[in-house]
Formats: sequence, C-alpha cells, structure tokens
Amino acid sequence: MKTGQKFTAELIGTFVLVLGGCGAAVFAGGAIGFAGVALAFGLTIVAMAYGIGNISGAHLNPAVSVGLFCAGKMKAKDLGIYIAAQLVGAVLAAALMAFIVKEYGGSLKTFAANGYGEQFFGNENGYLHVSAIGAFAIEATLTFVFLIVILGATAKNAAPGFAGIAIGLTLTLIHLISIPLTNTSVNPARSISQAIFSENSLALPQLWLFIVAPIVGAVIAAFVYKAIAEKK
Repeated sequence: MKTGQKFTAELIGTFVLVLGGCGAAVFAGGAIGFAGVALAFGLTIVAMAYGIGNISGAHLNPAVSVGLFCAGKMKAKDLGIYIAAQLVGAVLAAALMAFIVKEYGGSLKTFAANGYGEQFFGNENGYLHVSAIGAFAIEATLTFVFLIVILGATAKNAAPGFAGIAIGLTLTLIHLISIPLTNTSVNPARSISQAIFSENSLALPQLWLFIVAPIVGAVIAAFVYKAIAEKK
C-alpha cells in the first residue's frame, strides 16, 4: 500500500477508536458503566481490524506502532507517518465529541481524559485513587500484555482470521482492569486527544505518564517477544 493510503487508514481507524471508546464513556458512561465502556473499546478494535487491517495493519496507537517497529514488524519510514495519522484521527474525534457535548448543553468536565489519584477523580463513583507509580506500573504492564497478544496473534504461524477478535478481547480485558485506576490509556493518541479538551486541571500535567508508560511497556514487549519467539 502507498503511504497516503496507510496514513488515511490509520487516521480513520483511530478516529473510530476514540469516537467509539471515549464517545461511549462521555455520552453513555452513566448508563453502561465501566464494563460497557470496556466493551466499546474492544468492539472498535475488532471493527477496525477487519475494516482497515488489510491496508495499514490497524495499529491505531503510537505505542503499538513503536512496539511493532522495535520488533522489526514495520519500517522506520512508516513510523512517523503512522503516529501523525493516529494523532490527527484521535484529535478530530475528540473535537467532534466536544462539539456534540456543547450542542446538547453539557459540560466537558474531565471528558474521557486519563489521570490518577484523588485530586484527579475526586469523589467520582467507582474510581480508585492510585499513585503516579501505581498508574505508571499498570499502564506499562497492560500495554506490554497488549503488544504480546498483537505480536502473537499476527504472527505467520498464528491461526488465520482471528487476530482482530483476540486483540479486541484483550483490549476489553485491559479496560475492565484499569478504568477504575486511570480511565485506561495504553494509547498515547487517545490520551492526548482527551486531555486537550478536558476541563480537569490535571489532565494536561498528568498526560506525560500516559505517553511514556505505554511506550515503555510496548518496547519491552517487543524485545521479550522476539526473545521467546525466536527460532533457535
């Protein structure tokens, strides 16, 4: 595929991921709860894996792209293109969400931003007040798990046709674990897009963690997977 096709596919895919997952949290979170939001994220991954996976691989996440690059699964010339497309798609989706919230007279409040600690979540129901170290640990660990599944499910000797389902279910599980802790990132593009529009004063100051931790987890996963999957 040409670079422009990959860029457009990643932009569309990340747009759908953010609109589907974060949109479910913002517009329907009170009705569907954490489990519903987790499922929404998983479903968007499944949909886009089969929708655009044949064009760009449906990374939809800078951490995934960095991890796949470190694992030797993508070229250096594509890495910047993918990340740029993911960021643009995510921000466009967040802008649409913010516009819709204003149109029905709502308040952006925390939006679907990622954060941690009592000062970020206050007395919001269901959230646990984890420290920065705890937030970093869970985000890095869950991104590590996500990349291991992606690398395994898309390997040449993996069962064909099931990668999208395995990856989508894994993302659902990840959200079930960590929404109460950090609102679940494991995706810097998703985090950046929501922090830009959030009215929570800590959304931008805490954003660094949701950029660094997922990338750290993805890079570690790439090297671990290469080590355990390498044929001797």
